[in-house]
Amino acid sequence: MIQVTKIFRFEMAHAIDGYKGPCKNIHGHTYILHVTITRKNTNDQYIPSPGFVFDFKELKKIVKDSIIKKLDHSLVLSSAFLKNHPAFAVAENIQIWEVEPSAENILIYIKNSIENILPPDISIENLKLYETSDSYAEWKRNKS
Repeated sequence: MIQVTKIFRFEMAHAIDGYKGPCKNIHGHTYILHVTITRKNTNDQYIPSPGFVFDFKELKKIVKDSIIKKLDHSLVLSSAFLKNHPAFAVAENIQIWEVEPSAENILIYIKNSIENILPPDISIENLKLYETSDSYAEWKRNKS
């Protein structure tokens, strides 16, 4: 199976409500997102013209329109955080989620946002979201 990966970067701030460490406070990251896709039911034969599993340019447009434009330079807070810190609810760039905006939940949001936009013969195989240069969360398609 051949897979292709496109890498994206975006800036986002968040806070994790109920966390006992410094991440309970609003802080930001330069996120690096790896999106890996494949064409369903491929084999080891050469790919017909134009020879792509999926056009990188098209994948870039899908992810930029559905993810990057929404998350880049935004502040993502949970409704629980805002209940305890209502003054932040007036931020111009705020997005309010029902879940905590952890790296793991951000990946689920990303997967759900782009999965149904991709053509039916293309599947997401792996998502990797770096929150720092040495810490990331990863989602992988269950092969069963």
